[in-house]
Amino acid sequence: MIIKGKVYQNGSFYESINIDDSHCPEGEVLDFSNMLVIPGLVDVHVHLREPGFSYKETIATGTAASARGGFTTVCSMPNLSPVPDSLENLKVQLDLIEKTAKISVKPYGAITKGEMGKEPADLSAMAPYVAAFSDDGRGVQDDGMMTEAMTEAKRLGKIIAAHCEVNSLLNGGYIHDGEYARAHGHRGISSESEWRQIERDINLAAKTGVKYHVCHISTKESVELIRQAKKTGVDITAETGPHYLVFNDMDLIEDARFKMNPPLRGEADRLALIEGITDGTIDMIATDHAPHSAEEKGRGLEKSAMGVVGIETALPVMYTYLVKTGIITLEKLIELMSINPRKRFELPGGFENGDFTVVDLAEEFTVNPDEFLSMGRATPFEGMSLCGRVKATVCGGKIVYDERNNG
Repeated sequence: MIIKGKVYQNGSFYESINIDDSHCPEGEVLDFSNMLVIPGLVDVHVHLREPGFSYKETIATGTAASARGGFTTVCSMPNLSPVPDSLENLKVQLDLIEKTAKISVKPYGAITKGEMGKEPADLSAMAPYVAAFSDDGRGVQDDGMMTEAMTEAKRLGKIIAAHCEVNSLLNGGYIHDGEYARAHGHRGISSESEWRQIERDINLAAKTGVKYHVCHISTKESVELIRQAKKTGVDITAETGPHYLVFNDMDLIEDARFKMNPPLRGEADRLALIEGITDGTIDMIATDHAPHSAEEKGRGLEKSAMGVVGIETALPVMYTYLVKTGIITLEKLIELMSINPRKRFELPGGFENGDFTVVDLAEEFTVNPDEFLSMGRATPFEGMSLCGRVKATVCGGKIVYDERNNG
C-alpha cells in the first residue's frame, strides 16, 4: 500500500510511504494530498462502559467515536460490571470487544477485587490479556495492598496505572478547592488529595521497581513530584487530559459539562501541566473519555456525575491550543498522542500494522455534541472553534472512519 500526503513516520515527514504489510493490500494507493497522515492515535484512558453500563456507552459506540477522533487503539478502564478482577470476569469484556469493537481495544485489569481496595485481584491470570492494572476511579488507600500489587505487577512485567486520590482529604468536594468554589459556595477537592497519594506511590514504586503510570494528573505539585522521581530513576510515566491543559477553575460555569475527577484546577496548575508537557515530565495525553447519560449530567455541578467526553475532540483541541499557539511542535503532539503511549504500554500499531490517521489541519469547525458518535454529550469544548479535523482513520489496513460517510 502506498500512502500519499504529508506523512509523518519515524520522526520525519515524507510525500509518500510504502507500507509492506499483510494488513494492507499490495499495490493499493491512498491519495491524501494536502492532508497530514500520522501513525494512529492511542488513548490509554477511555471508559467504554460495557459490560454493565451500556446506557452510557457501548464498546461499539465508544470505538466508533474513537475512530472519528483519529484513534486506532484505546485502553478501556475497569470500572465495569462485572469488574475485570479475574480471568472469568475479564472474558466478558474480551468477548464483547471481539464482537463489536471497531478499532483495537486493550482492557485494563483491576488491581483489587471489585476495585474495593481490600483484596488483590487475580493479576497473574489476567496479565496476558491486559494493557496494565488499575483501580481507576478509586485510589488504593492501603499502603500494604498497593505494595503487594506493585510487587506482583513487577514480577509479571506489567504496569500499575494509578488513579491517585486520598479519600480522607476529599471532604465531600466535587470541584477544585479554589477561587470559583469559594466565590460560589461549592465544596472543593484539595490538590493534596491527588499529589499526596502520588508521593506515596512514587516511594513504593522506587522500592518495588514496578513500572508505574500516573493517570490524569491535574496539579502543579504532581508535576514536580513526577519530575523529581524521574531524576532519581523511578520507572514512572504520567498522563494529563486536554481539558486540564486548556481550562482552569475560573472557566467553570454552573454546568456539569465542566465537572470531572480530578477537577479543573487553578491557573498555576494549568501552566505547570503545560511546562510538564514541554519538558517531558508528562509523557502522554489521554482523554479520560467518560460518557454519562443526559440525566446523570443534568443535575448541576454538585449533584451530577463526574466525567466528560473528549475522544472525538482531543486531537483538534490539542492542535489548536498547543501547536497553533507555538507551545509545542506538531511532531511533539504526535509523540504525546501516538508514539509515547504505544511504546510505554507495549501496544501494537502504527504504519507497520496498517494503523494511521488522516487530518486536515487547515479545516476549522465548531464543536457540536449532537454530531458525536459517542452516546455521551457532556463536553467542556462545546461551541468552541477548532482547527484540525480528522478526515479518515485506518486500523489494520481497513478504513474504520471516513468523514464522507460519517464512519
